[in-house]
Amino acid sequence: MSLANVPSWMLSLYAGLVGLLVGSFLNVVIYRLPRQISTVRPRSRCPYCGGAIRASDNIPLLSWLLLGGKCRSCTAPISARYPLVEALVGALFVACVTAFGFTVTALVAAIFCSLLVVLAAIDLEHYLLPDRITLPGIAVGLVLQHWLPNSTLLDAVIGVLAGAGVLILLINLWFWLRDEESMGLGDVNMLAMIGAFLGWQGVASTLFLASLAGALVGLTLVARGSLTLKAKLPFGFFLAIGALVSLFAGDPLIRWYAGWL
Repeated sequence: MSLANVPSWMLSLYAGLVGLLVGSFLNVVIYRLPRQISTVRPRSRCPYCGGAIRASDNIPLLSWLLLGGKCRSCTAPISARYPLVEALVGALFVACVTAFGFTVTALVAAIFCSLLVVLAAIDLEHYLLPDRITLPGIAVGLVLQHWLPNSTLLDAVIGVLAGAGVLILLINLWFWLRDEESMGLGDVNMLAMIGAFLGWQGVASTLFLASLAGALVGLTLVARGSLTLKAKLPFGFFLAIGALVSLFAGDPLIRWYAGWL
């Protein structure tokens, strides 16, 4: 049977299941990489009691639900981040197949989504965007550029330079005006990685959306008294949101924005 004869729901189901499995591995990366623990060994263990997690207790989504969100050995709570990441990656893989078909482009888009999810989750917890993800991510984006929609290799190279250059300029300008750091080089590398995948057009829309989302969330938290004006926000998290929107709706968004201008 050729792919043309396979029902779209079946392809989406397959993409979703693969996404759940990938999400399970990404959870390992999210937990271990900032703590400088190997992502391969040892096998998954409870961070509280150190008990090894059984294979039957490591089924994406299902195991967390059956265990009631608790470790089988010590009943310590298992973070809801685990099923959320698995569900999110599964949904994103389905979105990639829906948007780009069962193609190499969808696979490359899924790789990009996976990188964004890992960076966003680590930044939320640690305010850190590891070079071990962003720098190889730049190379991967440039190498796979041929299979990405709406941009060329030249657009991607410009995107890398523009993504890094704009944030470096803003960091230095803020330091000159306020004598304090506004963001780290991790954000610079992440936006450069986004440029490698989405080109300079994607950098523009991502930065606009990330700044808007960050400002709205920040002002809301300040108004509620949960945050001060000098508090830091995980900007990488907002960059990931902006990049995901740009991946799936970049062209209409840019046309809409250009119309206002």
